[in-house]
Amino acid sequence: MRRENQSSVSKFLLLGLPIQPEQQGLFFVLFLGMYLTTVLGNLLIILLIRLDSRLHTPMYFFLSHLALTDVSFSSVTVPKMLINMQIQDQSILYAGCVTQMYFFIFFGCVDNLLLALMAYDRYVAVCHPLHYTTIMKEGLCIFLLAGSWLLSCASALSHTLLLDQLSFCADNTIPHFFCDLAALLKLSCSDTSLNDIFIFTVGGLVIILSFIGILVSYGHIGATILRFPSIKGICKALSTCGSHLSVVFLFYGTIVVLYFFPSSSNSNDQEIIVSVMYTVVTPMLNPFIYSLRNRDMKSALGRLFRREIFFSM
Repeated sequence: MRRENQSSVSKFLLLGLPIQPEQQGLFFVLFLGMYLTTVLGNLLIILLIRLDSRLHTPMYFFLSHLALTDVSFSSVTVPKMLINMQIQDQSILYAGCVTQMYFFIFFGCVDNLLLALMAYDRYVAVCHPLHYTTIMKEGLCIFLLAGSWLLSCASALSHTLLLDQLSFCADNTIPHFFCDLAALLKLSCSDTSLNDIFIFTVGGLVIILSFIGILVSYGHIGATILRFPSIKGICKALSTCGSHLSVVFLFYGTIVVLYFFPSSSNSNDQEIIVSVMYTVVTPMLNPFIYSLRNRDMKSALGRLFRREIFFSM
């Protein structure tokens, strides 16, 4: 019976963004430009780190994977949203919806864990500079990265398998621009208590533990700076950690607004707007933050342009 109910819903209908039909063209151009900026900007970061041997350090190793994750995270939802803006058929197959949900959770978890790993890397660099190269070895970096991907895969797969046990009835309309897990659970006519518990435990642990790890790392960094107060030391710490802190505040700020300050009257529209922030805006801003606030990245970009000009001449 469960399989019959499930098979009766072969597709879902995505309502998309809460914008007027006459504004579709304007928002399509806007989001297309933001998506292309996200892809090109993050790919440029990966290219710079790959080509410049000065950037072959643990910090930029994690940064290159964060850039790859941002491109993937944005690509899970934005292309489908852009297509739905241009065509009348806004449906998505059941299998496609579950697949989109899986990769959205997967890359979201990877993003969280990578930010925590980068905070730990900055902690070692500032608090234990003489032992940095011996602690942050290549093997440890690869192990931490692989652990993040495996943990994220297990979390996303668990949510997907639990969702597959549910039955969906007549209503197949998702008031969102992508297949959000919470929106899918609201459409189910089965008992979703286990899914809700799993979201709050596993999902909460990934976000909260990552955030606690970041706070602890920067707490030690702040204590180290205050222990030896000097203008030079403060400037060095800010140049080392400033870019990462900006990304952390941007990423977790949208999560806090979405999950800890729900709106009472117009909650659905506000949830969609905040979702746009961390699926479209944040991945687009990360390359600019790391390029404009990071001296090493700006130097690498300058060397790349000078090399291209030299070869063209």
